[in-house]
Amino acid sequence: MKGYDFEGPALELGALVTDGRADPSQKIRIPLAMMNRHGLVAGATGTGKTKTLQMTAEQLSAQGVPVFLADMKGDLSGLASPGVASDRVTARAAEVGETWSGTASPTEFFSLGGIGEGIPLRSTMTSFGPTLLAKVLGLNETQESSLGLIFYFADKHGLPLLDLKDLIAVIQYLTDNPEALKGIGGLSAQTAGVILRSLINFQAQGADAFFGEPEFDTHDLLRVTPDGRGVISILELPAVQDRPQLFSTFLMWLLADLFEGLPEIGDPDKPRLVFFFDEAHLLFGDASKAFLQSITQTVRLIRSKGVGVFFVTQTPKDVPADVLAQLGSRVQHALRAFTPQDAKALKATVSTFPSSSYDLEELLTQLGIGEAVVTVLSETGAPTPVAWTRLRAPRSLMAPSDPAVVRQAVTTSPLLPKYGTAVDRESAYEMLSARLTPHAPAPTAPAETAERPRERREEARERPGEKSTLEGVLGSPAFRSLARSAASALGKEITRSIFGTARRRR
Repeated sequence: MKGYDFEGPALELGALVTDGRADPSQKIRIPLAMMNRHGLVAGATGTGKTKTLQMTAEQLSAQGVPVFLADMKGDLSGLASPGVASDRVTARAAEVGETWSGTASPTEFFSLGGIGEGIPLRSTMTSFGPTLLAKVLGLNETQESSLGLIFYFADKHGLPLLDLKDLIAVIQYLTDNPEALKGIGGLSAQTAGVILRSLINFQAQGADAFFGEPEFDTHDLLRVTPDGRGVISILELPAVQDRPQLFSTFLMWLLADLFEGLPEIGDPDKPRLVFFFDEAHLLFGDASKAFLQSITQTVRLIRSKGVGVFFVTQTPKDVPADVLAQLGSRVQHALRAFTPQDAKALKATVSTFPSSSYDLEELLTQLGIGEAVVTVLSETGAPTPVAWTRLRAPRSLMAPSDPAVVRQAVTTSPLLPKYGTAVDRESAYEMLSARLTPHAPAPTAPAETAERPRERREEARERPGEKSTLEGVLGSPAFRSLARSAASALGKEITRSIFGTARRRR
């Protein structure tokens, strides 16, 4: 089809459909260099979105581009196994003019906190930050602001927030000692109570497993095999399907961390990484205006760092207009119009496409499984004509891989020694819970010994009455020495990004 004859490397999506039949001479393609201009894969349940992801991911991998995607149902583990020939696969290959052969892709499996199969993927509380955590907990703007103040206090005082118990300990301390925030705001007992109850409920749901160390380094998503193929990183989510806010926000943390950690590279010949954001409506639902602005800014700017983002959802209306405007490629599978709400969504979807000769409102309800309406960006950045496309079949297994294959991939992964065992080092909880007496021996370093009399005089001036155990801990010379050294180290490392995530030196 005119408009899809690109000169450079491209992904083969399928063949143009004319009068109900695929024309194998009319290839529908996406330029590889345009994959960092983002995209949308949409369609009703059961229309073939997962197979489109699978087919796209394996082609990106074959061309040396690492891929990240989340696997909601376990279907995408088939990428690790070669596909099996069948009459349907052979017929589809003939229709689109493809020479098909079963091929596996280099695949790495991850899981949130080690729940389920996969390399454990964790984040520290400090790195995750207050903005994303507030989204997970469903806090309002006032409570989110208070949570940000709590993180600010911990950052400034060298109190590492590694897991949930660290954050709970800091909130309890600030509730008992409200003067600690004097001059920078305050934390009401009511707001602290709401945040604490939310955290404790979150902890009761098993969230302890997701926060802690060793923290995942998102640069490990950018790996390429010795033979030049991009590694496909699959985050297995079936075990946490009942916590949609958590995994959708965790995906946003991964993207935000990539955004903060990668250098600008402009417009490369091929992306550094393509990131598929499944169930996108979970991220945008009930999001604050500031949160949506942060997502929009991240998506807009991460392109120049060589990262392409594809949102996967049922209808384009699930994605805010400002974000939708950043998505250069559209692969729209069939939509249903059984209810007035469905009909409204259908009209909204049609309005997002360039004008064409198709009656899209009718066509989108008549597409078969494995068919889609496609428009992408050409090599010059101009939208291509809308094309009714019969999509290629994946070359990897179109079913979950055998559990033994997944287990083998995990146990032989070079990342398992790095992330496999959880670490619980000293952090805010231990610092605030340590039962130090006022006359505990000070550290033996000469500089600290010289400072001790002055610190005790300050402590006597500032604390005329009897104080709580935790307050005594925070004011003790030993703790001040520890906090000062920790703050001097952490204070140079922790600055907050647009999402409140912690920027880390690589």
